[in-house]
Amino acid sequence: MARSSGTSAIIMGRSDDGNSVRVKLPSGDRKALPSEWRAMIGVISGGGRADKPVMKAGNNFHKFRVKRKKYPYVRGVAVNPVDHKFGGGNHQHLGAPATVSRRATPGQKVGKVAARRTGLLRGSKKNKVAIMDQPKKK
Repeated sequence: MARSSGTSAIIMGRSDDGNSVRVKLPSGDRKALPSEWRAMIGVISGGGRADKPVMKAGNNFHKFRVKRKKYPYVRGVAVNPVDHKFGGGNHQHLGAPATVSRRATPGQKVGKVAARRTGLLRGSKKNKVAIMDQPKKK
């Protein structure tokens, strides 16, 4: 559960029947796990690994290459209009709606593809949690 460098999980408590244990993960989530499971004790080494500065773009390039991520990532508004739907203009703004249909052609499919909703979450905190916790439709 918590196996990346410098991480650890904390046991918060046990159930009354003793069949499950409540664990707080590094993400802040609390999870109930079976009490028969085994665990290593301590903190995994390499805690300050991400604190070292990258220093040059080449190091960052190789770091992202290992993770198979796109780097360098150029924003659509920063390029020319021939290269991107949001490109060009005298100021870096989208200039067009960012939401696009799932059935759009590949050249148009940039921005928020098939967005369920956009904009600020308004209303009470209870409603915000209810909206965010809804199960995903398949």
